[in-house]
Amino acid sequence: MFQTFKEWFWLERFWLPPTIKWSDLEDHDGLVFVKPSHLYMTIPYALGLLIIRHFFEKFIAAPLAKAFGIKEGGRKKIPPNPTLENFIKHSTRKPSRTDIYGLAKKCNLTERQVERWLRSWRNQDRPCRMKKFQEASWRFAFYLMMTIAGIAFLYDKPWVYDLWEVWNGYPRQPLLPSQYWYYILEMSFYWSLLFSLGSDVKRKDFLANVIHHLAAISLMSFSWCANYIRSGTLVMIVHDVADIWLESAKMFSYAGWQQTCNILFFIFSIIFFISRFIIFPFWPVAVTLPRLLVFRILYCTLIMPLHYLEPFFSYIFLNLQLMILQVLHLYWGYLILKMLKRCIFTKNMQDVRSDDEDMDEDDEEEEEAEEEKGEAAEGKEKDCLKNGLGTNRHLIPNGQHGR
Repeated sequence: MFQTFKEWFWLERFWLPPTIKWSDLEDHDGLVFVKPSHLYMTIPYALGLLIIRHFFEKFIAAPLAKAFGIKEGGRKKIPPNPTLENFIKHSTRKPSRTDIYGLAKKCNLTERQVERWLRSWRNQDRPCRMKKFQEASWRFAFYLMMTIAGIAFLYDKPWVYDLWEVWNGYPRQPLLPSQYWYYILEMSFYWSLLFSLGSDVKRKDFLANVIHHLAAISLMSFSWCANYIRSGTLVMIVHDVADIWLESAKMFSYAGWQQTCNILFFIFSIIFFISRFIIFPFWPVAVTLPRLLVFRILYCTLIMPLHYLEPFFSYIFLNLQLMILQVLHLYWGYLILKMLKRCIFTKNMQDVRSDDEDMDEDDEEEEEAEEEKGEAAEGKEKDCLKNGLGTNRHLIPNGQHGR
Protein backbone atom coordinates (compact mmCIF):
# COMPACT_ATOMS: atom_id res chain seq x y z
CA MET A 1 0.00 0.00 0.00
CA PHE A 2 2.81 2.40 0.88
CA GLN A 3 4.55 1.64 -2.40
CA THR A 4 1.33 2.31 -4.29
CA PHE A 5 0.85 5.63 -2.51
CA LYS A 6 4.48 6.57 -3.18
CA GLU A 7 4.14 5.85 -6.88
CA TRP A 8 0.91 7.85 -7.05
CA PHE A 9 2.38 10.77 -5.05
CA TRP A 10 5.36 11.10 -7.36
CA LEU A 11 3.40 10.91 -10.60
CA GLU A 12 5.09 13.19 -13.10
CA ARG A 13 1.82 14.90 -14.06
CA PHE A 14 1.57 16.31 -10.51
CA TRP A 15 5.04 17.80 -10.38
CA LEU A 16 6.31 18.47 -13.88
CA PRO A 17 5.01 20.08 -17.05
CA PRO A 18 3.53 17.79 -19.69
CA THR A 19 6.08 15.81 -21.74
CA ILE A 20 8.73 16.20 -18.98
CA LYS A 21 9.88 13.03 -17.19
CA TRP A 22 11.85 12.53 -13.97
CA SER A 23 14.55 10.97 -16.11
CA ASP A 24 15.05 14.38 -17.74
CA LEU A 25 16.24 15.69 -14.34
CA GLU A 26 18.87 13.06 -13.66
CA ASP A 27 22.44 14.24 -13.18
CA HIS A 28 24.52 14.21 -16.35
CA ASP A 29 27.63 15.81 -17.81
CA GLY A 30 28.61 17.29 -14.45
CA LEU A 31 25.21 18.97 -14.01
CA VAL A 32 23.38 18.30 -10.74
CA PHE A 33 19.59 18.60 -10.41
CA VAL A 34 17.36 18.83 -7.35
CA LYS A 35 16.21 15.59 -5.75
CA PRO A 36 13.49 15.13 -3.10
CA SER A 37 15.96 13.05 -1.08
CA HIS A 38 17.99 16.22 -0.45
CA LEU A 39 15.22 17.39 1.90
CA TYR A 40 15.98 14.63 4.41
CA MET A 41 19.03 16.61 5.47
CA THR A 42 16.92 19.52 6.71
CA ILE A 43 15.93 17.62 9.88
CA PRO A 44 19.45 16.89 11.19
CA TYR A 45 20.50 20.38 10.11
CA ALA A 46 17.55 21.78 12.09
CA LEU A 47 18.68 19.87 15.18
CA GLY A 48 22.18 21.20 14.56
CA LEU A 49 20.81 24.75 14.42
CA LEU A 50 19.07 24.19 17.77
CA ILE A 51 22.41 23.20 19.27
CA ILE A 52 24.11 26.23 17.72
CA ARG A 53 21.27 28.39 19.01
CA HIS A 54 21.75 27.06 22.54
CA PHE A 55 25.42 28.04 22.59
CA PHE A 56 24.73 31.32 20.78
CA GLU A 57 22.15 32.37 23.38
CA LYS A 58 24.39 31.27 26.24
CA PHE A 59 27.75 32.69 25.16
CA ILE A 60 26.80 35.58 22.86
CA ALA A 61 23.22 36.74 23.44
CA ALA A 62 23.29 36.50 27.26
CA PRO A 63 26.53 38.54 27.68
CA LEU A 64 25.20 41.04 25.15
CA ALA A 65 21.97 41.33 27.13
CA LYS A 66 23.94 41.95 30.33
CA ALA A 67 25.94 44.63 28.53
CA PHE A 68 22.63 46.32 27.74
CA GLY A 69 21.68 46.13 31.41
CA ILE A 70 19.15 43.32 31.14
CA LYS A 71 19.07 41.35 34.36
CA GLU A 72 19.33 37.58 34.42
CA GLY A 73 17.32 35.35 36.69
CA GLY A 74 13.74 34.54 37.41
CA ARG A 75 11.04 36.54 39.08
CA LYS A 76 10.71 37.16 42.78
CA LYS A 77 9.51 34.20 44.80
CA ILE A 78 5.92 34.47 45.93
CA PRO A 79 5.36 33.99 49.67
CA PRO A 80 3.00 31.05 50.29
CA ASN A 81 -0.57 31.99 51.07
CA PRO A 82 -3.02 29.04 51.32
CA THR A 83 -6.09 31.31 51.22
CA LEU A 84 -5.07 33.09 48.01
CA GLU A 85 -3.78 29.88 46.43
CA ASN A 86 -7.08 28.15 47.13
CA PHE A 87 -8.98 31.11 45.68
CA ILE A 88 -6.92 31.01 42.47
CA LYS A 89 -7.48 27.29 42.00
CA HIS A 90 -11.26 27.60 42.27
CA SER A 91 -11.92 31.04 40.86
CA THR A 92 -11.02 33.49 38.10
CA ARG A 93 -7.54 34.81 37.34
CA LYS A 94 -8.86 38.37 37.60
CA PRO A 95 -11.00 38.74 40.74
CA SER A 96 -13.41 41.63 41.25
CA ARG A 97 -12.92 44.44 43.76
CA THR A 98 -15.34 42.68 46.11
CA ASP A 99 -13.28 39.50 45.96
CA ILE A 100 -10.07 41.43 46.67
CA TYR A 101 -11.69 43.18 49.63
CA GLY A 102 -12.85 39.84 51.07
CA LEU A 103 -9.47 38.20 50.51
CA ALA A 104 -7.71 41.11 52.22
CA LYS A 105 -9.90 40.66 55.29
CA LYS A 106 -9.32 36.92 55.41
CA CYS A 107 -5.54 37.20 54.99
CA ASN A 108 -5.12 40.28 57.20
CA LEU A 109 -3.51 42.11 54.28
CA THR A 110 -4.21 45.35 52.49
CA GLU A 111 -6.04 45.26 49.17
CA ARG A 112 -2.90 46.50 47.48
CA GLN A 113 -0.88 43.59 48.90
CA VAL A 114 -3.48 41.12 47.66
CA GLU A 115 -3.41 42.65 44.18
CA ARG A 116 0.38 42.48 44.13
CA TRP A 117 0.40 38.83 45.22
CA LEU A 118 -2.15 37.89 42.56
CA ARG A 119 -0.22 39.74 39.86
CA SER A 120 3.03 38.09 40.92
CA TRP A 121 1.33 34.72 40.73
CA ARG A 122 0.07 35.45 37.20
CA ASN A 123 3.54 36.57 36.13
CA GLN A 124 5.62 33.81 37.71
CA ASP A 125 5.62 31.58 34.61
CA ARG A 126 6.07 34.35 32.10
CA PRO A 127 9.46 34.62 30.41
CA CYS A 128 11.82 37.35 31.51
CA ARG A 129 13.29 39.96 29.22
CA MET A 130 16.57 38.01 29.10
CA LYS A 131 14.86 35.08 27.36
CA LYS A 132 13.03 37.39 24.95
CA PHE A 133 16.28 39.18 24.13
CA GLN A 134 18.10 35.90 23.51
CA GLU A 135 15.42 34.66 21.13
CA ALA A 136 15.33 37.93 19.20
CA SER A 137 19.14 37.96 19.02
CA TRP A 138 19.24 34.48 17.52
CA ARG A 139 16.64 35.28 14.88
CA PHE A 140 18.38 38.58 14.09
CA ALA A 141 21.75 36.84 13.68
CA PHE A 142 20.32 34.18 11.39
CA TYR A 143 18.26 36.54 9.22
CA LEU A 144 21.25 38.87 8.90
CA MET A 145 23.50 36.00 7.89
CA MET A 146 21.00 34.66 5.36
CA THR A 147 20.30 38.11 3.91
CA ILE A 148 24.01 38.69 3.33
CA ALA A 149 24.38 35.16 1.95
CA GLY A 150 21.31 35.60 -0.27
CA ILE A 151 22.66 38.83 -1.74
CA ALA A 152 26.03 37.17 -2.32
CA PHE A 153 24.40 34.13 -3.94
CA LEU A 154 22.03 36.11 -6.17
CA TYR A 155 24.23 39.08 -6.97
CA ASP A 156 25.48 37.81 -10.33
CA LYS A 157 22.57 35.59 -11.35
CA PRO A 158 20.88 36.65 -14.64
CA TRP A 159 17.36 35.76 -13.49
CA VAL A 160 17.61 38.31 -10.67
CA TYR A 161 17.86 41.19 -13.16
CA ASP A 162 15.73 39.65 -15.91
CA LEU A 163 12.78 37.72 -14.50
CA TRP A 164 12.10 35.99 -17.80
CA GLU A 165 15.26 34.01 -17.08
CA VAL A 166 13.46 32.42 -14.10
CA TRP A 167 11.53 30.24 -16.55
CA ASN A 168 14.00 29.97 -19.38
CA GLY A 169 14.69 26.26 -19.81
CA TYR A 170 12.43 25.21 -16.92
CA PRO A 171 12.46 22.58 -15.50
CA ARG A 172 15.80 21.50 -16.91
CA GLN A 173 17.68 23.99 -14.73
CA PRO A 174 20.72 22.60 -12.89
CA LEU A 175 21.21 23.13 -9.17
CA LEU A 176 24.05 25.40 -8.07
CA PRO A 177 25.89 24.77 -4.77
CA SER A 178 24.91 28.24 -3.52
CA GLN A 179 21.23 27.49 -4.23
CA TYR A 180 21.52 24.19 -2.40
CA TRP A 181 22.89 25.70 0.81
CA TYR A 182 20.62 28.75 0.66
CA TYR A 183 17.53 26.55 0.41
CA ILE A 184 18.57 23.84 2.84
CA LEU A 185 19.62 26.29 5.57
CA GLU A 186 16.40 28.29 5.24
CA MET A 187 14.25 25.15 5.48
CA SER A 188 16.30 23.84 8.40
CA PHE A 189 15.85 27.14 10.21
CA TYR A 190 12.06 27.01 9.90
CA TRP A 191 12.07 23.41 11.09
CA SER A 192 14.09 24.52 14.12
CA LEU A 193 11.61 27.33 14.82
CA LEU A 194 8.78 24.82 14.62
CA PHE A 195 10.57 22.43 17.00
CA SER A 196 11.18 25.22 19.53
CA LEU A 197 7.67 26.71 19.52
CA GLY A 198 6.81 24.85 22.72
CA SER A 199 9.69 26.42 24.65
CA ASP A 200 9.81 29.84 23.00
CA VAL A 201 7.90 32.86 24.27
CA LYS A 202 4.24 32.33 23.40
CA ARG A 203 2.34 35.22 21.89
CA LYS A 204 -1.14 35.96 20.65
CA ASP A 205 -0.20 34.98 17.09
CA PHE A 206 1.03 31.52 18.17
CA LEU A 207 -1.34 29.77 15.74
CA ALA A 208 -0.38 32.15 12.93
CA ASN A 209 3.28 31.36 13.61
CA VAL A 210 2.61 27.62 13.39
CA ILE A 211 0.74 28.13 10.10
CA HIS A 212 3.50 30.40 8.82
CA HIS A 213 6.30 27.94 9.63
CA LEU A 214 4.39 25.02 8.13
CA ALA A 215 3.48 27.07 5.06
CA ALA A 216 7.11 28.17 4.65
CA ILE A 217 8.40 24.60 4.94
CA SER A 218 5.70 23.29 2.62
CA LEU A 219 6.32 26.03 0.06
CA MET A 220 10.09 25.59 0.06
CA SER A 221 9.86 21.79 0.00
CA PHE A 222 7.37 21.81 -2.86
CA SER A 223 9.30 24.38 -4.86
CA TRP A 224 12.43 22.29 -4.33
CA CYS A 225 10.85 19.07 -5.59
CA ALA A 226 9.31 20.82 -8.61
CA ASN A 227 12.58 22.70 -9.27
CA TYR A 228 11.16 26.19 -8.71
CA ILE A 229 14.52 27.10 -7.22
CA ARG A 230 15.07 30.38 -9.01
CA SER A 231 11.73 31.91 -8.00
CA GLY A 232 12.06 30.38 -4.53
CA THR A 233 15.32 32.19 -3.82
CA LEU A 234 13.68 35.49 -4.80
CA VAL A 235 10.83 34.86 -2.35
CA MET A 236 13.27 34.12 0.47
CA ILE A 237 15.41 37.21 -0.01
CA VAL A 238 12.32 39.46 -0.10
CA HIS A 239 11.20 38.10 3.28
CA ASP A 240 14.56 38.01 5.06
CA VAL A 241 15.48 41.59 4.25
CA ALA A 242 12.62 42.95 6.39
CA ASP A 243 12.84 40.49 9.27
CA ILE A 244 16.30 41.59 10.38
CA TRP A 245 14.94 45.06 11.21
CA LEU A 246 12.07 43.64 13.25
CA GLU A 247 14.31 41.44 15.36
CA SER A 248 16.80 44.26 15.95
CA ALA A 249 13.92 46.51 17.05
CA LYS A 250 12.83 43.86 19.54
CA MET A 251 16.35 43.56 20.92
CA PHE A 252 16.55 47.29 21.65
CA SER A 253 13.02 47.26 23.04
CA TYR A 254 13.92 44.58 25.58
CA ALA A 255 17.09 46.55 26.39
CA GLY A 256 15.02 49.65 27.13
CA TRP A 257 16.38 51.72 24.23
CA GLN A 258 12.92 52.88 23.24
CA GLN A 259 13.91 55.62 20.81
CA THR A 260 16.28 53.30 18.93
CA CYS A 261 13.59 50.62 18.94
CA ASN A 262 11.05 53.02 17.43
CA ILE A 263 13.43 54.09 14.68
CA LEU A 264 14.24 50.49 13.76
CA PHE A 265 10.58 49.53 13.86
CA PHE A 266 9.66 52.37 11.49
CA ILE A 267 12.40 51.19 9.12
CA PHE A 268 11.05 47.65 9.40
CA SER A 269 7.50 48.84 8.70
CA ILE A 270 8.55 50.68 5.56
CA ILE A 271 10.56 47.72 4.25
CA PHE A 272 7.79 45.27 5.22
CA PHE A 273 5.03 47.10 3.37
CA ILE A 274 7.20 47.73 0.32
CA SER A 275 8.48 44.14 0.13
CA ARG A 276 5.26 42.29 1.07
CA PHE A 277 2.58 44.52 -0.46
CA ILE A 278 4.31 46.07 -3.48
CA ILE A 279 7.32 44.02 -4.56
CA PHE A 280 5.90 40.60 -3.67
CA PRO A 281 2.48 40.86 -5.34
CA PHE A 282 2.05 43.89 -7.57
CA TRP A 283 5.21 45.58 -8.86
CA PRO A 284 4.53 45.98 -12.62
CA VAL A 285 8.05 45.89 -14.00
CA ALA A 286 11.49 44.69 -13.04
CA VAL A 287 13.76 47.65 -12.53
CA THR A 288 17.52 47.32 -12.23
CA LEU A 289 19.24 50.14 -10.38
CA PRO A 290 22.97 50.18 -9.63
CA ARG A 291 23.23 46.69 -8.16
CA LEU A 292 19.76 47.05 -6.61
CA LEU A 293 16.80 44.96 -7.74
CA VAL A 294 13.11 45.74 -7.50
CA PHE A 295 11.08 42.80 -8.76
CA ARG A 296 7.60 41.29 -8.72
CA ILE A 297 7.22 37.79 -7.32
CA LEU A 298 3.59 36.80 -7.83
CA TYR A 299 3.65 38.16 -11.37
CA CYS A 300 6.75 36.10 -11.99
CA THR A 301 5.16 32.88 -10.70
CA LEU A 302 1.58 33.45 -11.88
CA ILE A 303 1.79 35.16 -15.28
CA MET A 304 5.25 34.61 -16.75
CA PRO A 305 5.12 30.77 -16.79
CA LEU A 306 2.10 30.89 -19.08
CA HIS A 307 4.34 32.26 -21.84
CA TYR A 308 6.42 29.07 -21.66
CA LEU A 309 4.07 26.36 -20.35
CA GLU A 310 0.49 25.20 -20.15
CA PRO A 311 -0.99 25.35 -16.61
CA PHE A 312 -0.34 22.14 -14.67
CA PHE A 313 -0.86 20.94 -11.10
CA SER A 314 2.35 22.10 -9.45
CA TYR A 315 2.02 25.53 -11.08
CA ILE A 316 -1.46 25.90 -9.53
CA PHE A 317 -0.40 24.51 -6.15
CA LEU A 318 2.67 26.75 -5.96
CA ASN A 319 0.65 29.89 -6.55
CA LEU A 320 -2.01 28.75 -4.08
CA GLN A 321 0.65 28.52 -1.37
CA LEU A 322 1.98 31.96 -2.30
CA MET A 323 -1.55 33.32 -1.96
CA ILE A 324 -1.80 31.82 1.54
CA LEU A 325 1.50 33.48 2.34
CA GLN A 326 0.10 36.79 1.15
CA VAL A 327 -2.94 36.37 3.44
CA LEU A 328 -0.53 35.99 6.36
CA HIS A 329 1.18 39.18 5.17
CA LEU A 330 -2.18 40.95 5.46
CA TYR A 331 -2.63 39.66 9.00
CA TRP A 332 0.82 40.79 10.12
CA GLY A 333 0.39 44.08 8.27
CA TYR A 334 -2.72 44.70 10.36
CA LEU A 335 -0.76 44.03 13.57
CA ILE A 336 2.04 46.34 12.42
CA LEU A 337 -0.46 49.14 11.76
CA LYS A 338 -1.83 48.67 15.28
CA MET A 339 1.68 48.96 16.69
CA LEU A 340 2.37 52.08 14.64
CA LYS A 341 -0.88 53.63 15.84
CA ARG A 342 0.01 52.85 19.44
CA CYS A 343 3.50 54.29 18.99
CA ILE A 344 2.30 57.49 17.30
CA PHE A 345 -0.67 58.25 19.52
CA THR A 346 0.36 56.78 22.87
CA LYS A 347 4.18 56.84 22.55
CA ASN A 348 4.22 53.21 23.70
CA MET A 349 5.69 50.61 21.38
CA GLN A 350 4.26 47.40 22.83
CA ASP A 351 4.28 44.20 20.83
CA VAL A 352 0.61 43.68 20.00
CA ARG A 353 1.34 40.00 19.40
CA SER A 354 1.69 39.54 23.15
CA ASP A 355 -1.08 37.87 25.05
CA ASP A 356 -3.79 40.32 26.09
CA GLU A 357 -3.32 39.32 29.70
CA ASP A 358 0.41 39.99 29.54
CA MET A 359 1.91 43.39 29.93
CA ASP A 360 5.43 44.27 28.94
CA GLU A 361 7.94 43.69 31.67
CA ASP A 362 8.79 47.38 31.68
CA ASP A 363 5.15 48.27 32.33
CA GLU A 364 4.98 45.67 35.07
CA GLU A 365 8.08 47.05 36.79
CA GLU A 366 6.73 50.60 36.50
CA GLU A 367 3.45 49.53 38.06
CA GLU A 368 5.25 47.83 40.94
CA ALA A 369 7.38 50.93 41.46
CA GLU A 370 4.29 53.09 41.52
CA GLU A 371 2.69 50.78 44.06
CA GLU A 372 5.79 50.87 46.24
CA LYS A 373 5.75 54.66 46.08
CA GLY A 374 2.07 54.59 46.97
CA GLU A 375 2.69 52.33 49.93
CA ALA A 376 5.59 54.51 51.06
CA ALA A 377 3.36 57.57 50.80
CA GLU A 378 0.66 55.84 52.82
CA GLY A 379 3.23 54.91 55.46
CA LYS A 380 4.44 58.50 55.68
CA GLU A 381 0.87 59.71 55.92
CA LYS A 382 0.20 57.36 58.83
CA ASP A 383 3.40 58.50 60.57
CA CYS A 384 2.35 62.07 60.12
CA LEU A 385 -1.07 61.39 61.60
CA LYS A 386 0.48 59.60 64.57
CA ASN A 387 3.02 62.31 65.21
CA GLY A 388 0.95 65.24 64.12
CA LEU A 389 -0.06 66.14 67.67
CA GLY A 390 3.41 65.42 69.03
CA THR A 391 6.83 66.52 68.00
CA ASN A 392 5.81 67.15 64.37
CA ARG A 393 2.95 69.56 64.89
CA HIS A 394 4.25 71.71 62.04
CA LEU A 395 2.88 69.05 59.63
CA ILE A 396 -0.71 69.98 60.48
CA PRO A 397 -2.07 72.16 57.67
CA ASN A 398 -2.97 75.82 58.00
CA GLY A 399 -0.78 76.18 61.08
CA GLN A 400 -3.73 75.52 63.39
CA HIS A 401 -1.71 73.77 66.08
CA GLY A 402 -3.85 74.69 69.06
CA ARG A 403 -7.19 73.47 67.76
